[in-house]
Amino acid sequence: MSRIGNKPVVIPSGVTVTKNGQEVTVKGPKGELTCTFSPIIEINVGEAEVTFTRPNDEKESRSLHGTTRAVFNNMVVGVTEGFAKELELIGVGYRAQLQGTKLVLNVGYSHPVEFTPEDGITVEVPSNTKVIVRGISKEKVGALAANIRDVRPPEPYKGKGIRYVNEFVRRKEGKTGK
Repeated sequence: MSRIGNKPVVIPSGVTVTKNGQEVTVKGPKGELTCTFSPIIEINVGEAEVTFTRPNDEKESRSLHGTTRAVFNNMVVGVTEGFAKELELIGVGYRAQLQGTKLVLNVGYSHPVEFTPEDGITVEVPSNTKVIVRGISKEKVGALAANIRDVRPPEPYKGKGIRYVNEFVRRKEGKTGK
């Protein structure tokens, strides 16, 4: 039994939810998100909350029950508060800078690596070793942050690379020299 899927999602003030078939649109102070959900899960939009019910206990409907509720909850949180991922560059000469809306990374390659964020996603560079990705879609923010991290993932010997803030990188001992 899905415990997450059974919890109703409370709609905060200033947020409107409209349902057109299986397509749900959430409008809030930060923007608007639309998602099409599976027809297996029934979405019940009330005045103050949204509930999700499944027709049976088959494996597919059980797995979609909690996922549908979690994705919808992320939409509501996104249009009210937004999401942010912070990354830090660790390494000699590693730096990030913005050129217009484009993020340019110099991380030890022979060429700079450039990222152009999608609509609704903003990239901030408060210092040349810190990057903040912000937006209302948790999926897009996480995907862009993961793509940035994949340019130079942290390595375990010196700890150099691009990592999330507060990410733990397990360090290894190098050669002993004997």
